[in-house]
Amino acid sequence: MSMTELVASIAILLVSIFIYVTKSSKSRASSIPNPKAPKSYPLIGSSVAIFANRNRRIQWISDLIQSSPSATVVIHRFFLDDSHVLTGNPANVQHMLKTQFQNYEKGSKTRRTLFDFLGNGIFNINGDSWKFQRQLSSHEFNTKSLRKFVETVVDTELSQRLIPILSAAAANNAVLDLQDVLQRFAFDNICQISFGYDPAYLLPGLPEAEFAKTFDEATEISSGRFNSVFPYLWKIKKFLNIGSEKRLKEASSRLRQFAKNIIKEKKQELSKNSSLESVDLLSRFLSSGHSDEDFVTDIVISFILAGRDTTSAALTWYFWLLSQNQEVEKEVLREIKEKSESPVYEEVKDMVYTHASLCESMRLYPPVPIDSKVAKHDDVLPDGTVVKKGARVCYHPYAMGRLEVLWGSDWEKFRPERWLESATDGANKNGKWIFVGRDPYTYPVFQAGPRICLGKDMAFLQMKRVVAGILRRFKVVPVAEDGFEPVLVAYLTSKMKDGFPVRFEERSD
Repeated sequence: MSMTELVASIAILLVSIFIYVTKSSKSRASSIPNPKAPKSYPLIGSSVAIFANRNRRIQWISDLIQSSPSATVVIHRFFLDDSHVLTGNPANVQHMLKTQFQNYEKGSKTRRTLFDFLGNGIFNINGDSWKFQRQLSSHEFNTKSLRKFVETVVDTELSQRLIPILSAAAANNAVLDLQDVLQRFAFDNICQISFGYDPAYLLPGLPEAEFAKTFDEATEISSGRFNSVFPYLWKIKKFLNIGSEKRLKEASSRLRQFAKNIIKEKKQELSKNSSLESVDLLSRFLSSGHSDEDFVTDIVISFILAGRDTTSAALTWYFWLLSQNQEVEKEVLREIKEKSESPVYEEVKDMVYTHASLCESMRLYPPVPIDSKVAKHDDVLPDGTVVKKGARVCYHPYAMGRLEVLWGSDWEKFRPERWLESATDGANKNGKWIFVGRDPYTYPVFQAGPRICLGKDMAFLQMKRVVAGILRRFKVVPVAEDGFEPVLVAYLTSKMKDGFPVRFEERSD
């Protein structure tokens, strides 16, 4: 931290103390006492514990929720920051995401935190603006033509880029960071689906791409705002235009200018050829009369964030779990080999065991490990937790996937069969599996209620095609020694710390 930043931090600290003394406790929340809850002190709340666990924030909160009788804990943060209610209770999740949906919104603090990056995109707005973008997007996501376009994009990227790169790595016994490779694959896909633009990020040699690098920087700094132990520090840095906030301003400016240039080119392309088929989302929005550049930029950037980091995060953890569970890998491979080499939509849809194994992987390592809303009015959650106006309420999919009361005493095991029923009696040998899903409030990996993820089916389609394409040809072998446990780190999505170095072995059959 520079001297300027240090002076700014001290200044805001003194101002915060002064205001805190005069501030009422309107935004406080209370819950059932939890003996393992972090100690809270005057003025600083639980900042000592938060700081001590800053490098394992998600795991620490999960431990607190798991130890709570109600699966809910309340933490008071530094000075003026509102109370945080952290819950893994499905009844509470349903209450905030469905039953009392109107009372729980993004909140002004979340909007300010993400505005420089996401603007007024669908993930950063409430009310009528959100409804309009939701309806507009929902219409496009439900078209068969978009699904077919997604299939084409994914299959082309898979056959012409991903598989050749993995084949070369296998032939040379080279080590690749699978997390990086999957992020590149997903970035190419979502840019083509959203913009109709190919950044060519997944190429031999794995070169840098300016747009992708800028997107990464904006994502990480925006996430850092949320995770800051001292929530007001980033605002001072932004005001002074220094440090990470200066970099975020520059990255966001480059990102939005890049997006607007593509939008202008797409407008010209469509105006010259009105009969041109609108396949990507940008073309669809423009063709339906939504030509405001800021509006279209915001919504498309949100889709890129959702489509890139979530699927790549899910697949990274999935391939690691498969490598540790050979019997599951054998069953997935058996199902893959029953399908054609380039499975059509109906075949992918019928990959029931693979679908269950992906759900099981995301139970343990959800792409978005925690999400939050802010209470517009005083409320009481179903478990008795009192929520005051302005309090932040977070539901925690990562912790929920580890609750014994929801998943049984074997919750630590990677067991896809917990999502399946056999079509035959006894152990499933030659009979078919039947997928049995969980309600979205017990398993809110794709959100739930009115904000449930529009791209859920698209995500499963992409992930199954990638799993089938890779496993049919290669065995993924982690470089790390047996017993090594990768560490989850959370930005806006979950990632594997230091990447996932692997080798690829060609399957002899």
